Amino acid sequence: MMGSLRFRLAAGALVAIVVALTIVWFVLSHLFTDYLADQYSFEMTGVMDSLAARLSVEDGRLSLNGEPADTRFDLPAGGRYWQISPGDGSTPLRSRSLWDEEITADSLSDDLYCGFREADGPDGRPLLVSERKMSLGEGAARRDFTVYAGFSKAEMDGVLEGYHRPLRLMLLAIGGVLSLAAFLQGWLGLRPLARLRDSVAAIRAGRSAHIGLSGPTEVTPLVREINLLLTERETAVERARARASDLAHGLKTPLTVLSHLAESLPADKRDTALQQIELVRQRSDRQLQAARMGVEQMATTSLLGISGKLVNVLSAVTAEKGIDWHVDIDPALTVQADPADVAEALGNVLDNAVRFARSRIELRGFRAGTDTTLAISDDGPGAAPEQHDLMLKRGMTSGDEGLGSGLGLAISADIVEAYGGRLDLSRSELGGLAVRLTLPAQ
Repeated sequence: MMGSLRFRLAAGALVAIVVALTIVWFVLSHLFTDYLADQYSFEMTGVMDSLAARLSVEDGRLSLNGEPADTRFDLPAGGRYWQISPGDGSTPLRSRSLWDEEITADSLSDDLYCGFREADGPDGRPLLVSERKMSLGEGAARRDFTVYAGFSKAEMDGVLEGYHRPLRLMLLAIGGVLSLAAFLQGWLGLRPLARLRDSVAAIRAGRSAHIGLSGPTEVTPLVREINLLLTERETAVERARARASDLAHGLKTPLTVLSHLAESLPADKRDTALQQIELVRQRSDRQLQAARMGVEQMATTSLLGISGKLVNVLSAVTAEKGIDWHVDIDPALTVQADPADVAEALGNVLDNAVRFARSRIELRGFRAGTDTTLAISDDGPGAAPEQHDLMLKRGMTSGDEGLGSGLGLAISADIVEAYGGRLDLSRSELGGLAVRLTLPAQ
């Protein structure tokens, strides 16, 4: 998952969106909180200035000539509060909204909340208070006092929550839109790569020779390089085929001459010479097959079609032995492989089954997950489990009665492995050898 380019783009965009929106949240929240705190501060400053302007000294005591006109000061726990505390500790003047609660310097919190100090209100809920120390008169008639103006903390919190709630919804909506836009951008931006993948798959399947150059300018250089690589590969394949063909013809004539010369040898030496010549021919065929492997063009091959042709040819050979053929392959079962390679791999296995079967050969094809399997079983003598690896690595044919020096199964294994598959040997339910050719469906 972490290796996916789409996942990386989506994760990067998501992280960027979250970080950006978080910064926007803190900035907007901080700006509004400061603005709201300033508005309350201006209001409280106006209240304190208004109270100070109405103060006078009568008989040595502070006297207030009229109260602020805001009716909230007259209602118990009305939401607005003021208090004037004389410096000599005498009874303070205060608004009716404070009821029996008195604001003292000791009751105020040391920590500030948006520039205000907290105190307990008449209803038990906290107040946010501004204070200012002032004096009235001069000389001996000077009177010091402290003016307090406050409001309910719940009021300010309510305003902040009323601002933050739609802000959260707005930022979440913006985050959703930006995430969708990032997903669409990644999907649209990676579409050329998906088309490039399909084009390469078409080339591998033999439906096309080169990739079209149409597409974004960022992808065009990659497409051009792939086309050049395909051209070079095609040239190398042609050269490999030509060299393999030359080698085959170059070996065929000397081996034929040696076979004729061996016929003139004494009987005890003739058989040995012919056996060695045949071994050289088989091993050269195997190496030529290995050299050709993987250079053929890929194509969609019908397993039933290939199997049907091979069974029709071999049925004539097995007619005298009375062998019954049973073929069970879905007509829609296909593999992405060269038909000639599939025919050779399957033909070698069927030829081995024909040699040792007594009365029945079964050929079944089925799909298992992402693999396609051909299972060939016979009712011959089979082979011991310890001989299975020897039959593949050393090119030995099956059969307890006739373990020989053929290379058919080994060549079939090479072909299947070249396409990313495998060849497995086991004991069949019929009593003989069971060979399973497994190839990737794609």
